[in-house]
Amino acid sequence: MELQTKIQLVKYLETFITTTRRSRLEEVLQNRTRKVVAVLENIFQPQNASAVVRTCDCLGIQDLYIIEKDNVYRVNPKITLGSSQWVNLIRFSRYENNTHACITSLREQQYRIIGASPHQESFRLEELSLEGKLALLFGKEDVGLSADALARCDEFVKIPMYGFTESYNLSVSAAIVLSHVMMRIRTEQPEFWCLSEEEKIDLKLTWLRKMIRRHDLHEAEFFARGMREKNG
Repeated sequence: MELQTKIQLVKYLETFITTTRRSRLEEVLQNRTRKVVAVLENIFQPQNASAVVRTCDCLGIQDLYIIEKDNVYRVNPKITLGSSQWVNLIRFSRYENNTHACITSLREQQYRIIGASPHQESFRLEELSLEGKLALLFGKEDVGLSADALARCDEFVKIPMYGFTESYNLSVSAAIVLSHVMMRIRTEQPEFWCLSEEEKIDLKLTWLRKMIRRHDLHEAEFFARGMREKNG
């Protein structure tokens, strides 16, 4: 669909939602980003999987990449509170090596691959370079990132810890890292993190289709009306 047609379709579909919802949609859209994406590898606890989806939505992170290996990624609606319909869940589950396929896809999109790991060469959060686009990888609850993932990371980041416990819970770790990175980006790079205008139109159209009951009938009427006007 051509961009101008999408713009017109969005304006048409917006007439089927309330002014309040329209304003809220626009507000959320202006705070969405693909400068940062989250990546979860082989997560097995639904509460952790669900909490990270919710965190991404709250922080404005649009894309969450899911690498399935031994475990199927499942979300709990009671924890996501509907956030999974607003965040793109991009699954890698059908490849010979899902970790390799996901990271290859991210590299093709020009993302730097940052592993969250207490690696000996890890950067502290405040030291991490914000150059380019960042894909932040989080691993399985009990063992962290796989050797395959670690070998493919460009850099590593760690969370300072000062207690006896060796690590944070996965969902807490993701929330801390993603929140810190997004806060820095919004402060230090205010002109670089927003979606492009075309991305905003595409995402708005996707969201409107989820908001409007039987949107397909309204879209059919929109295109039928366009044909009638074109034919005089």
